[in-house]
Amino acid sequence: MDLAVKDIRRHLGKFVATIAGVAMLLAIVLVMNGIYQGNIADGVWLIDHTATDLWVVERGRGGPFNESSRLPQDSYKSVAATPGVAKASPLAIYAAQREIGGKSQQFTIIGYDVFGGLGGPKRIVRGRAIAAPHYELVADRKLGLALGDEVTLATHSYTVVGITQGAVDSGGNPLVYLSLPDAQEVQFQQDNRALVASRSGSLKRLERAGYGSEQASRLLPLLSPSTDTINAVLVRLAPGADAAQVAQHVRDWLYFNVYTSDEERALMLEGRLARMSAVLGLFRALLIIVSIVIIALIIYVLTIEKIKSIATLKLIGASNGVIVRLIMEQSMALTLASFALAYALREAIAPGFPRSLAFLAHETAITFAVMLVGGVVASGMAIWHALRTPPQLALGG
Repeated sequence: MDLAVKDIRRHLGKFVATIAGVAMLLAIVLVMNGIYQGNIADGVWLIDHTATDLWVVERGRGGPFNESSRLPQDSYKSVAATPGVAKASPLAIYAAQREIGGKSQQFTIIGYDVFGGLGGPKRIVRGRAIAAPHYELVADRKLGLALGDEVTLATHSYTVVGITQGAVDSGGNPLVYLSLPDAQEVQFQQDNRALVASRSGSLKRLERAGYGSEQASRLLPLLSPSTDTINAVLVRLAPGADAAQVAQHVRDWLYFNVYTSDEERALMLEGRLARMSAVLGLFRALLIIVSIVIIALIIYVLTIEKIKSIATLKLIGASNGVIVRLIMEQSMALTLASFALAYALREAIAPGFPRSLAFLAHETAITFAVMLVGGVVASGMAIWHALRTPPQLALGG
C-alpha cells in the first residue's frame, strides 16, 4: 500500500488548496524570470536590430541611448568620407509623450533617412515602410494604432503606413519611425505662443545690446536655435575594412566618439540596465528562497498533523524507510504539482502582461531543478522530527 497516496486522498481538499497556493508563488518566480530576461531583451533590442557596424556620437558622450548626444546634421557626410566606410546615415532618437488613441502614451521617436538610409523599422507585420519624405509614420502595435490612422504630432498629422511588433526602446516603450526631417520638426517645433515669447525676448536682448529695431529684426533669425541636429551617425563598413582603424580615424580626425554594436550593448547592460537587472535578480533569488521555505513549512505541518499515525506505524513495526518514503513522496508530489500548475499560470499570464517577457528554456529548467532539490532538502526537517517520534505516542504516551 502507498501510504502517501492514501494520505493525499484522505485530505485531498487541503492538499489541492496547498498546491494552488504554492503554485501562485512559483508562478511569480517564473514570471520574474521572464521580466528579468525581458528587461535585458528590451534594453538591447534597438541595438541588435539596427543594421549598423559603428555608432558615431558626440565627443565625450555615452550616447545615444544612455546619454543625450547632439551632432550637426552634415557630420554624417564627413563620416561617409572616412576611408573604410561604405555608408553613413544620420539618426535622430528621443523620447516623447503625446495624446494618442484618446490617452497619453510614452514612446520613442526614431528619425532616419527614408531613402536608403540605415536605422529603418524592423518587424513590420502589417503595411509597409515609409516611402514619402513627409507625413508618414510606422508605429509599434503597442500604441494601439491601425493602418490609415491619423496621428497629430506638433502641428501636422501623420498617416500610419506600417505596424511593427516587438519594436521597443530600453524601457519597453513602443517605437515610432518618422522621416528625419519630420522627426526634427516634431522635436524642435514650438507652440506659437512660446515662439512669440521667445522672439520677443531675443529682440529685447538685441535692443539692450545697442541694435536698432530694424537691425534686431534682421539678426533675429541668427539667434533661433538650429533644428538641423541629429543624435548619432550609423556606419556600415566596406568589405574588409577594419572597424578599429575606422573608429580611431573618426575619433582622431572628426573628434567624435565611436562605438561598435557590441560596445553599445555593453554600455547599455553596464549602464541603464545594470541597476534594474540587479534589483530583479535579487527579487528573483528572494522569491525562490521564500518558496522553498514555505514548502518546508507546509511539509513540516503536514507531518505534524499525522504524527500519531507515524507513531502507530512505528508501533506495528514499520521501518524508518517507510516513514521517509511517505514524507518524501508527499513533498515531491507537492513540488511537482505546484510547479506544473505554476507553469500553466505563467503561460496564461504572459500574453496579457504589460512588459515584454522572455523565457529561456535552460533558465526554467534551472528553476525547476532548484525547486526540486529545495523540496528534497525541505523534507529534511519533517523527516528528522518523524524519525524522533516515539512509538508510545500512538498510545497517548
